[in-house]
Amino acid sequence: MTTPDELRSRTMRAVRSKDTKPEMIVRKLIHGMGYRYRLHRKDLPGSPDLVFAARRRVVFVHGCFWHGHDCKRGARQPKANAEYWREKIERNRARDSRATGGLTANGWLVATIWECELGNREHLKDRLRSFLDDQA
Repeated sequence: MTTPDELRSRTMRAVRSKDTKPEMIVRKLIHGMGYRYRLHRKDLPGSPDLVFAARRRVVFVHGCFWHGHDCKRGARQPKANAEYWREKIERNRARDSRATGGLTANGWLVATIWECELGNREHLKDRLRSFLDDQA
């Protein structure tokens, strides 16, 4: 019999930082649109999920809960260990802000796709096409 703490620990170990379901959906969508990209370039601030080097554009795919989005899922507050999770999400948001700042300071354009945006694929396609093709 596993205890609730062991179960929670096992669940948290299963949470991935790369190749998440939302990231895979966005990757498949963009690839199907004909764009090619590199993954998780460690030489760029924040190791962006998708890098379009020739276009000087990067895409981050964020989970709403983990990155503190202002949607219903992102606003959800855990009941157990609430202070830890509040601080953890705040650290994630600060790290995201530093990564975006570092990228823009070096001439990169940054788009963030939130997990909650994946429901409307046509709108997402339009947004991505506009972001990737814009000659800014």
